[in-house]
Amino acid sequence: MSDADTARPGPLSGLLVADFSRVLAGPYCTMLLADLGANVIKVESPGGDDTRSWMPPVTEDGTSTYFLAINRNKRSVALDLKDDGDLALAHELASRADVFVQNFKPGGLRRYGLDYEAVSALNPAVIYASISGFGSAGGKDFPGYDLMVQAMSGLMSLTGDPDGPPFRAGISAFDVIAGLHTTIAILAALNHRNATGEGQHLEASLMASAMSGMVNQTSAYAAGGVVPFRMGNSHPSLFPYEPLPTGDGELIVTAGNDAQFRKLCDVLGAPELADDPRFNTNPGRTANRAVLKPLLAKKLAAKSAGEWFDALISVGVPCGPINTVDKGIAFAEKIGLEPIVTAGSGDRTRPTMRHPVTFSKTPASYPLAPPELDEQGEEIRGWLAKPATEG
Repeated sequence: MSDADTARPGPLSGLLVADFSRVLAGPYCTMLLADLGANVIKVESPGGDDTRSWMPPVTEDGTSTYFLAINRNKRSVALDLKDDGDLALAHELASRADVFVQNFKPGGLRRYGLDYEAVSALNPAVIYASISGFGSAGGKDFPGYDLMVQAMSGLMSLTGDPDGPPFRAGISAFDVIAGLHTTIAILAALNHRNATGEGQHLEASLMASAMSGMVNQTSAYAAGGVVPFRMGNSHPSLFPYEPLPTGDGELIVTAGNDAQFRKLCDVLGAPELADDPRFNTNPGRTANRAVLKPLLAKKLAAKSAGEWFDALISVGVPCGPINTVDKGIAFAEKIGLEPIVTAGSGDRTRPTMRHPVTFSKTPASYPLAPPELDEQGEEIRGWLAKPATEG
């Protein structure tokens, strides 16, 4: 690799990330870093990241769309850690890295000399991030799959109809949250290193991310002794805050405060509801939802969901249609979010989802399409074989 390869534009330009992670949480974290200019070297086993074979869906050329979602702006090298030569290259990469990210089972890299203690001995300033399912203490031997954590954290007990079975979320929610938490931790640790020169070990887990990410639901038990339960699409602390029927389908209505509720009632032509002592405060509306819901539904039946959306949004009442993913992307495009970007250049491009944050001075960029397995292997191995001072 050349100096240009390691110094892409962006706020994290010049940062070298050794990415020994696979599947979702780690790769999502490292992709966010790569979008912002970090040089991410994705180290894969000879068989490749598991998500290369997670299909369908696939692109026209048979590539897993799951893999493409979380691996742009990276370079791939396939290293067999059981091979002495490849292991030596892995050690060399670890010794040069600013950040080392891995999601092996806790202790799994020790036999290769790539655990935190070994890597920090070679590279004291390294920021070493370990991601697991259940942490490195009592849950260290548990496999770290998002569905397990959704079940064991309590999330599934909150998802679904009150009288129906528990359901998983439609995405791997805690993988994504753990990836975001790890990204935040890495940036904090880098700031500490800039001030002190010290590296450190970061440990994130899906279970810990679940405990934090379930916010008001875990707080209900921790602070109030209340065990939350399934309420379908209803909210335990707010009403209306759920789908309500209209003349041609359901509309999400989220009147989160008394002023918004009054505007809702005015638009519906029912200002008396906002004056009713049963409904004029949120605690009252929540306690009397069984009475209030049919009154709102009767008014909403007069027009379509689209008509109510236009009328309510225009006065500041939060609401929205329940879209399929394609319509969700179309709506994001309509309001100027430009959700789809092209990663790569020339004949190596892929459509991917835009980095979620805009920067007024240092925007994300997308110069590299998600790599084929070992696509940059030859150049990376050649670079690692040279003394570090030679670049």
